Amino acid sequence: MSDDSAGPAPIGPDRLHNVPVQPSRDRRPTVPWAVGLVVLLTAATFAGSVWLDLHTDTSGPGARLAPGWGWSYTLLGLLLSALAAVILVRDPRQGIGWGLAWTGLFWSQDGLSQSYARFGIRADDALPLVNLALWSFNRLGAFLPLSGALLMLLFPTGRFLPGRWRVAGWAATVAMTLGALLVVLLPVGDSLPDVALPPGVDVDWGVLPLGAGAADGAVGASVAVQVAGLLSAMLAVVVRYRRSRGLERDRMRWLLWSVVAIALVLVVTLGLEFQAVNDAAIFLIMLLPATAMTIGVVAPELVAIDDLLARTLLWAVLAGVILLADIAVVGGLSAVLDDSLTQRQLVLIVLLVSVVLYGPLRARLVRGVRFLLLGRRSDPYDVVAGLASTLESTDEGPQQLAAVARAVATAFRVRYVSVEVDRGTGERVVATHGVRPAQTRSLPIVYRGAEVGRMVLPARGPRSRLSRRDEQLLADLVRQAATAARTSGLAEELQRSRERLVTAREEERRRIRRDLHDGLGPVLSGVVFQLEGARLLVEKDPATAGTRLQEASRTVQDVVADVRRLVHDLRPPALDDLGLVGALGQLADQLARGGPAITVSDDGLGPLPAAVEVAAYRIVAEALTNTVRHAAATRAGARLTVVEPDGAPALRVEVADDGIGLAEEVEAGIGLRSMRERALELGGRVAVVCPPEGGTVVTAELPLAGGQG
Repeated sequence: MSDDSAGPAPIGPDRLHNVPVQPSRDRRPTVPWAVGLVVLLTAATFAGSVWLDLHTDTSGPGARLAPGWGWSYTLLGLLLSALAAVILVRDPRQGIGWGLAWTGLFWSQDGLSQSYARFGIRADDALPLVNLALWSFNRLGAFLPLSGALLMLLFPTGRFLPGRWRVAGWAATVAMTLGALLVVLLPVGDSLPDVALPPGVDVDWGVLPLGAGAADGAVGASVAVQVAGLLSAMLAVVVRYRRSRGLERDRMRWLLWSVVAIALVLVVTLGLEFQAVNDAAIFLIMLLPATAMTIGVVAPELVAIDDLLARTLLWAVLAGVILLADIAVVGGLSAVLDDSLTQRQLVLIVLLVSVVLYGPLRARLVRGVRFLLLGRRSDPYDVVAGLASTLESTDEGPQQLAAVARAVATAFRVRYVSVEVDRGTGERVVATHGVRPAQTRSLPIVYRGAEVGRMVLPARGPRSRLSRRDEQLLADLVRQAATAARTSGLAEELQRSRERLVTAREEERRRIRRDLHDGLGPVLSGVVFQLEGARLLVEKDPATAGTRLQEASRTVQDVVADVRRLVHDLRPPALDDLGLVGALGQLADQLARGGPAITVSDDGLGPLPAAVEVAAYRIVAEALTNTVRHAAATRAGARLTVVEPDGAPALRVEVADDGIGLAEEVEAGIGLRSMRERALELGGRVAVVCPPEGGTVVTAELPLAGGQG
């Protein structure tokens, strides 16, 4: 049996699980002629078995010697060969496909032998080869359970499990073979039905010449060995699934589901002596693993197998509990009331117990089994609502990211979740739940089109495969993570902004204090001394007094200029005297002396917030200064308009020139950074572009918070 390997293949947030990667081939293989022949033979066998069963006397000795219908077994053989063809169409090298093909032939001949024996053994005579048909059905058919057990023991690698389980696999195979040989070689003994055999019919045809007593207990021992071997094969499937990884685990998950389904069939049919029920149970016990193997090889992603496995396990546990409750209740009542209960009363009691237990027990089992296998993903509303409630009561920052990681781990029952968020300062904040596995996959966390972080999940694992509904739940949780990340980022940005404001305020206060204390203070003290000296000399030496008064006057003029400079640094006086457009016009006239022609225009702005006026003035002043100094432009212009890009009013400032533009390798200097910082302080933005026709265009949008005025 070959096994195609596949590495992790995450394909984005809409599909988070790994998919099998098929090896490329030069051409698609054709179905081997042998498997085509097997399908044709099993189809012909099924048709013949149906015809024989339809024409069989159900009251004759043949029907008693071979109870049941042969067509169900030939149908099973046909289905097994068809499944084999599906696998071998994909890859003729798959050993499991050939194993299913020959198993299908084996079951088909067994069913045809049964139908022929039923049809050919009559009250007065028998058709040729009926002894061979009886031998094939009653004796060779003892190897049928071995065929199913071997398929489960060897799938998907074609080898037994290593270590002690290899020994257990060989032991189960040898024991089932010996148990079947007991049936093949020993005479029927006392197990022969009480039926008059026509001449020529020998039920012990082909056995060893031993006494009838040698067969006592042989059938029971064989059945016990076959059941034990089948249970060992089912247990080996569970062990192999737990040890498997990658694509092998994907395939074993399907076979594990079939084992759970087989257990459910065994529980439901336990103790039932109806031939039709037994035939249906045998049919399902063989068909379910074969179907699971075929899907596991060809299309392991066919459906969300984890959800199917949970449902099957739920029904298996529910059926077992109710059956045990029925047995306990009926046994207890029978012991207390002796034999006074009628069959109708027993049936009513069993139905009453089933009804009373079924509803609440099923609800509890549904929650328990789903949480055990799938986590809380089956209740997406509760998961999202619980996370939202947790985020509301959790401190901002890493604590919220940790809450998101825990919510994802609980919802999908995975052992590792990591939420990573990138900060604007280059710092990365990480919240982790569990221990990081060897293979992981990363999902982007996007907020308003911008990637703000990533969520890291295991790439492999029993719960790594997600249905479309699971992917939608994960997307909802990722959005919660994005909101938490953005909230955490905004909180940190707000704190940094507060720190910058406090720092800038204190720096400005210190600068003003220094200017007043170290500049204006001593100068004004000097003016006082000059005036006092002039006062003392005004009568004795008027000329010297006049000179000192002139010096004091010049000093006072310098002080007035310094005061104006301080006021201008706080807010340009021209804004109060001339308004924003007038102040910019005055600035343009000053810069245009010996430089490019500069124009300033507007669309009738009206009153603007003071902070917006100052920011716009500073941005335009910086942009025009750069134009005059570096652009080698012949003309430049500044235009101011009020726009509503997002439904909220904003002042748009545009400064354009026809200069040489900016080189691509030029980094942003202090001037460009100051323009961006002034815009960001008001929640706006600045863009600097160089159009193909030449020049530079600086565009700034400043929100008019609180409206105009």
